[in-house]
Amino acid sequence: MFKKALILGIVSGLLAGVAGLIYAHLYYSINEADFGKVASSIRIVAGSVAGGVLAAIGFWALYKWLRDKGEIVFNLLFSLLSFASLLTPIAYRLPRELETPELFPGMVIPMHFFPALAWFTLKPLFFRQKPL
Repeated sequence: MFKKALILGIVSGLLAGVAGLIYAHLYYSINEADFGKVASSIRIVAGSVAGGVLAAIGFWALYKWLRDKGEIVFNLLFSLLSFASLLTPIAYRLPRELETPELFPGMVIPMHFFPALAWFTLKPLFFRQKPL
């Protein structure tokens, strides 16, 4: 089970990273606000993969400890932690040389939900849903 969860975490992290790169590119082309020094492509992908791997470890641990209730507890915690992670870009101090710092939260805040969205989307491909 741990191996499947870890593979799911890595794959969903990569999917979230690709979505983040596409979103960053679109955001730049629409707003012409370049945050590449702060939110580089490597940081976007690495953060997404790290989120996916941490989710895999959390999913495995909660399922192991709580069995049937583990998944719902995991889903709740993953959602809450995704919202809590929004405090990071809100409180982040940007370098003074950036021209449009007010646009930074609009770029990175949606990306904080990409790992959870990718996980919830891909999970049925890795773990069968039990019938009610």
